[in-house]
Parts: sequence; C-alpha cells; structure tokens
Amino acid sequence: MTELSAVELEVFRHALAGVADEMGVALRRAAYSPNIKERADCSAAVFDADGEMVAQAEHIPVHLGAMPASVRAVLDTFGQLEPGAQVCVNDPYLGGTHLPDLTIVAAVGYGDRLLGYVANRAHHADVGGAAPGSMPASATEIAAEGVRIPPVRIADAEGEREDVVRLIAANSRTPGERRGDLRAQFAANHVGAVRMRELAHRVGSARLRAAMSAVCDYSDRRVRAAIREIPDGCYRCEDELEIGDGVPIRAAVTVAGDEVSIDFTGSAAQIPVNCNAVFAVTLSASMFVLRMLTDPDAPPNAGCYRALRVTAPEGTVVNPTFPAPTAAGNVETSQRIVDVLLGAFAQAIPDRVPAASQGTMNNLLIGGSDPAFSYYETLGGGEGGTPGRPGMSGVHTGMTNTRNTPAEAVELGYPLRVWRYELRPSSGGDGHHPGGEGLVRELEALTDCTLTIQSERRGNAPRGAQGGHPGAVGRNVLLRADGTEHELPPKGTWPLRRGDRIRIETPGGGGWGKPAEELS
Repeated sequence: MTELSAVELEVFRHALAGVADEMGVALRRAAYSPNIKERADCSAAVFDADGEMVAQAEHIPVHLGAMPASVRAVLDTFGQLEPGAQVCVNDPYLGGTHLPDLTIVAAVGYGDRLLGYVANRAHHADVGGAAPGSMPASATEIAAEGVRIPPVRIADAEGEREDVVRLIAANSRTPGERRGDLRAQFAANHVGAVRMRELAHRVGSARLRAAMSAVCDYSDRRVRAAIREIPDGCYRCEDELEIGDGVPIRAAVTVAGDEVSIDFTGSAAQIPVNCNAVFAVTLSASMFVLRMLTDPDAPPNAGCYRALRVTAPEGTVVNPTFPAPTAAGNVETSQRIVDVLLGAFAQAIPDRVPAASQGTMNNLLIGGSDPAFSYYETLGGGEGGTPGRPGMSGVHTGMTNTRNTPAEAVELGYPLRVWRYELRPSSGGDGHHPGGEGLVRELEALTDCTLTIQSERRGNAPRGAQGGHPGAVGRNVLLRADGTEHELPPKGTWPLRRGDRIRIETPGGGGWGKPAEELS
C-alpha cells in the first residue's frame, strides 16, 4: 500500500478512535454499578494483530497506559486468539494494575483474517479480599486484596463461559453486580468488533491493517519532533509517599535528541503496604507525563511511546515482586510518580510544566453485608496552576479522569446519605495563576459497615511552581454518632456504625508563578 496522505491519516485516526469511544459508551450504558455507569471508571482501546495499541478513547490514563501490558500477557499465554475469543485478566503481575480492574480482550476477525483486538478495562467495586472494595489498608500481600485472575478464557464464539463468570462473581460481596458489569464489558467488545468489521468492509482488511501501522508511525514522528525541543540533559527529582517516615520515589530523566529515558533507581524497596506500583503502572505514569509535555494532540497509540525508555529496579516500590500488595499503587503511587517526573521536567522546560495538582485520588470505600453493598469513589481536588491559566477546582487530575458520583446516585444505590458536597474555599495555592480548590464530601452511614481510605497529600502539600504557593493538604475526619470527632490518617480501614459520618477534604492545587503582591 502507498503511504497515506495527510487527509487519509486524519480519517483513519478518527475512525479508529471512534471505535474505542463507542465501546466506552456501550460499557457505561450497560453497566450495573454506579462506579462504571456514573463515574466512568473504565477505559477502552483498539489493538492490531500483533497486540500494538492503535487507538484509545480519552478515558483513564492509568488504565490505558497499562492496558497494552495486559494484552501482551494474554497473547504470551494463548498465542494469537481466534476471532470471537475473549480473555479476562486482572493479575498485576501479568499486565494488570490492581485487582479491581478487570480487563477483557477480544479477538476480531473479518473473513478468514484476524483484524486485531479490542479491549476494555473496568474497575469493579468489589472482587473479594479482606475489606469491602478490595483495597484493605491492612494488606501485607496481594492475597488479602481479592481474587487474582491470570489470563483465562471467559468467552468464545458460542458466548460467555458461565463457569468463569460464576467463579468471579462468587469471589465478590456483590455477585449480581459483578455479573452485570462483566456482561457490560462483553457488550463493549461486541460493539468494538462490529465497528472494526464495518471499517474492514469499507476499505478492505489489508488497507485497514496498513492504516493502523501508518497512524502509529505518524504519532511517533510527532512526539519525537516535540522531544527535540526539550534541552538535552539529565534532570532529577524525588518525592515521597506518606507512609511511616516517608517512602521515597526518585527519578532521573535523561533527554537525548529525540528520545527520553527515565530511571527510577534509588526508589525505596517494596513495602508490606499496598502502595506498591507494578511496572505496568510505573510505565503508564511515565507515558502520561511524556504525552502531556510533548504533543498531547498526537493520536494516542503505541507510536507515542517508541521514544520512551523506562527502567525500574525489581523489588522496589515502583516495580515490586510477588506477593507484594498493589491495590493503592495503581491509584496513589501513580500520582506521586507523575509529580516526581513533572518536577524533573520542570528543570528543563519550566515555562511548560504546571504546579503540582492535588496528587491523590482520595479513594473512599464503604461496604457492608446488611444490606450487601460496596461503594467506591475517587474524589476530585485542585488542579495545579498552569503557565497559561489558573488551575481548575474540584476536578480529577493526573492518572485519573473519572467523573463524580452524583449525590442522587449515591443515595439511590447505597445505604448512605450525602450531607455535604462542595468546593473547599481557600485550599488552592496563591500565585500568578492560582491553584484550583479541593472538595468537601461528607457521607453518613445508614447501616453498620466498613470504611477504607487510601489517600495522600495529608502531610506534604502539593508544591507550587515558579514562585507559586503550595496548595492546602487534605484531611480525613470521622464524626461519630455520639458527637466525637477524630482526624484519621491518610490510609486505614475502620468500622463504621449507623449514624457515623466521614468527611473528606481534598487537597488544593499549587499556584504557578509569584502572586502579584510578591512581584514588587
């Protein structure tokens, strides 16, 4: 096939992205759990016959950067899948992120040819483990976090494998919801497969496969051109997780010509706390920062990351070995990795790097058995001020891109009452472009249940940039039904009694540039 023209590249890149977008819509509309249908804690992507990602929807960064590792694990286990086959995996040590994220990969055929694969990842509100929500703060190994699924066939051309679905549902506190969400994932892949076959019918399978390759090459060219604008050099930064006396994460970012290398040597050894980020998560965070600071408008696919090399020593908090627990590494450590890498790049391109955003997902999990329920939510906060504008308030930042759960959906779906949901005044850092404000979310338990919080930036404030002030740290406050008030640490699991309330005050973003009154 001859090289695609600029017009053809645009047509194919948007056609492929449209497949992923429509998959995401189908997944949300068919899902049972508010976590997927309301918060959109799910992602979808399209892969070629070799397992290279060729398009993704603009969903969750930590999902999408790590999803290629799941597809690779599936192909390493089964080889080339036959059209109609679907494989499920959530094992963080085999391409997953953390156990609640279930990925389903489906092979797409056209005639007697394999076109490629479609895949989606969805965060299931409970997959077992020691506490509702499958992110127990007490976990010292991954077995405490829920059911671990290596690549396993969950459907074929004849339909879903009921035995596998039954096994997954049986390991959840909310089995009916698990079945519904799994079937929504099947539906999303079905939609993706139909759209891929329609594309092949319109342009021919050979031309479609060539277009996939050409779109990836195009992204590679664009990203490399942007990297060449960054001064060569080695830039270092470190930060720490709020665990004990602090768990350091260190990175050295080397820019040479049109390539970037990131080395996490010097980061802390893996810990018996579930804030270990498997390599797929560390790689995903690195990809996010590279895309953010080079050419974010380039088509998001495997080509965007050919210029990136990431090294993370085994046995560290950014590349643990089995059986280290990983549930919060996906949601909290990934955020800290982003902050570290932005701090390193700020030394090279200070006028392009924003101040630190809230730096946490503020994971809030509440579940019980009478009635059986599992509520999970990540809460927005302040975005860091940027070189061009103030930070936004009350938004999800960094490695998360979910929505909120509306108060009406919370009260309809769970035995919870929403008392407060508002912006947190004066929490954004002052600056020429101030940081955005955090949120306040206060919930009352209407039944006895269990609370888990996985959060960060409760002691170390999100930093400002170029003279901007830091954002306010967050707070976790337990208000007992007897009127007593207790400030909780960043991470933990506690019993809740009927009438108790939990209030989460999320961090603000750092300010960018000196405030006007400090310029004189």
